[in-house]
Amino acid sequence: MALLDWIVIVVFALALIGIIAWVFMQKEETSGDYFLAGRDASWIAIGASIFASNIGSEHLIGLAGAGASSGMAMAHWEIQGWMILILGWVFVPFYTRSMVSTMPEFLERRYNKESRTILSLISLISYVLTKVAVTVYAGGLVFQQVFGIETMWGIDFFWISAIGLVLLTAIYTVIGGMKSVLYTSVLQTPILLLGSMIIVWLGLKEVGGWEEVVRITKATPVNDLGDSMFNLVRSNRDSQFPFLGVLIGSAVIGFWYWCTDQFIVQRVLSGKDEREARRGTIFGAYLKLTPVFLFMIPGMIAFAIHQKTGSFLPMMDSGAPNADAAFPTMVAKLLPAGVKGLVVCGILAALMSSLASLFNSSAMLFTIDFYKKYRPNTSETKLLRVGRIATVVIVILGILWIPIMRSIGDVLYTYLQDVQSVLAPGIAAAFLLGILSSKPTPKGGMWGMIAGFIVGVMRLGAKVMYTTLAGHAGYTDVKLWAAETGVNNIFYTLFYDVNWLFFSGGMLIFSIIVVMVVSRFTPAASAEQLKGLTFSSATEEDKAATRASWGLSEVIHTAIILALTAAFYIYFW
Repeated sequence: MALLDWIVIVVFALALIGIIAWVFMQKEETSGDYFLAGRDASWIAIGASIFASNIGSEHLIGLAGAGASSGMAMAHWEIQGWMILILGWVFVPFYTRSMVSTMPEFLERRYNKESRTILSLISLISYVLTKVAVTVYAGGLVFQQVFGIETMWGIDFFWISAIGLVLLTAIYTVIGGMKSVLYTSVLQTPILLLGSMIIVWLGLKEVGGWEEVVRITKATPVNDLGDSMFNLVRSNRDSQFPFLGVLIGSAVIGFWYWCTDQFIVQRVLSGKDEREARRGTIFGAYLKLTPVFLFMIPGMIAFAIHQKTGSFLPMMDSGAPNADAAFPTMVAKLLPAGVKGLVVCGILAALMSSLASLFNSSAMLFTIDFYKKYRPNTSETKLLRVGRIATVVIVILGILWIPIMRSIGDVLYTYLQDVQSVLAPGIAAAFLLGILSSKPTPKGGMWGMIAGFIVGVMRLGAKVMYTTLAGHAGYTDVKLWAAETGVNNIFYTLFYDVNWLFFSGGMLIFSIIVVMVVSRFTPAASAEQLKGLTFSSATEEDKAATRASWGLSEVIHTAIILALTAAFYIYFW
């Protein structure tokens, strides 16, 4: 890092401090101010925050690493701007109309209080043990690679950068709440976009142009079925990414994440009205079309450079190139002074914004869905204080989890998408059926979510169990161990051997069936409870308000996003 790089980083830090100071001067008097920015956010702030919250370590390390190791396969999860459109066009009217603060609170309105508690617990545990842990762990690794520092003051630089990232993010999240998250995202998003575009440009210049990347990746097979790294659509017999399975699995995970997860939807709930919220999702959908080009394709470029030079990526102990180091390696080796500082600011922005959103969402779930639920008469001043304390507690848990995360980080990171694939279906079924129809009963929605969660835990348990048994027997390939030792029971076949993407789709169908069957034999919710929460219970006034909130421009931009998505699939088919 040159002096110019440090100057750029200092300027970025001062701009960040200025925004946080301005936010702090906007006095927050209620929990709504702290967690939802007073429900007064504009579409620019909402869209930028959706994008900046989404972009985290799974992109800086995981997506670029996926591009360097398997090519375009994971792009299905990133070209999901159309899924954010579903949030804006289908779900925003119901969320805005209900005036809820959290997704569990919406489930309580639609079903019962038990559903609220179940979703809150699942969300809190998954945030702390997966999203927070992975972001902190990867952040430490990224900055250790980018700065090229092994130790500082006799301490492993991983710990300094990881804990520093947590504490720095915690300070402005605790001080400013949701407003800090929203308005720092407006600064961070363009820096991240600009920095990543510079990496793509310099990477293409280094490798010899896009045609050279296409040539090298098309010449690199990923299976014995004729598919290459360049192919987005792969044979249905591909063991990891069968095309039909990818379409099903990515849609289930994407629907849960973009339309029902507190982490994302909280940004939409902060909108000043239905029009701003919808426009925010459209802007966010445009931005969501970019990660493939900003992170995955740089990973493919890094792979192509390594293929040509034989020494670009760092090597692992196994002798294979370290694909997960693709993005930070390009930053360290290709960027000139000053530009490297700008990109480091972009990386810092992405990690901080994602982490801040997690802290704020986790604290809100605890404050609103647990503390306020059991102490409904608590004053707004005390709720605000509890929210800040909850944020600090989440921060401490994140720091305490770092040593465990570092010891099992590779395993947990590998299974991150797998964890989401088994958490998503039950929750998705409860929300989807709950809004589309008035027939699902309170107990039907609750038991559909419980059944999905139980099956998901069994799937994760089976993976841990069979991986451990195979490892103790000296095998690294579980399927080879099962074949040679005669393990061929239905539990192994169903909960381990079935492709994870098809399993996620099967879980969604199973959860939907449970909702429908239980609803057949349990009391329905009253008409008063359902009012405005489902399509059939929306009043004429509700429909008129929704229709008045959009015009021709929203329809045109939606069509453009869908057309761009289709064009991407056609090009990389």
